[in-house]
Amino acid sequence: MPQKDVRAFAEEYERTRFPVHGILAAPPCDHFSVSGAQYWPAKDADGRTAEALEIVDACLEIVMDADPVWWALENPVGRLRALRGHVLSDLSGVGGGGPRLMFNPCDFGDPYTKKTLLWGKFNLPRLNPVEPLRVCEQGSWLQRLGGKSEKTKRLRSMTPPGFARAFCEANP
Repeated sequence: MPQKDVRAFAEEYERTRFPVHGILAAPPCDHFSVSGAQYWPAKDADGRTAEALEIVDACLEIVMDADPVWWALENPVGRLRALRGHVLSDLSGVGGGGPRLMFNPCDFGDPYTKKTLLWGKFNLPRLNPVEPLRVCEQGSWLQRLGGKSEKTKRLRSMTPPGFARAFCEANP
């Protein structure tokens, strides 16, 4: 099945309106993550930030149109809160611009850190905290990944299994 850009899917969904129980959205973080803050001015100037925000907005459009039982939008700590936080938290029903959940994988049994934010309307998953392993000076094994390869991006963006299990159990 060919991949479809979420912006095209949002337009298609507006026409079809099939029932949706839950939505997990993970728009690319390349242009929002605090780890790339030094590149934000260039990304703002050349349109990459605007294009990334179109993807976030398409995700939110689908959430508004579908009105699912639960939904969550994930992104790491960065500037998404400043750029779309109020819209995200208003849709979540929490207000104030902040996420509904901020967590590290070690909060759910995976022994590493990578602070992640979740906005949405969902049941909070049950915590299963463990001590994170420190594998380098910066801490997590993620900090040892270098470069910009697709493999590196995929590894950095993987959903921690412990969190995935806990979220699924809390949001059937």
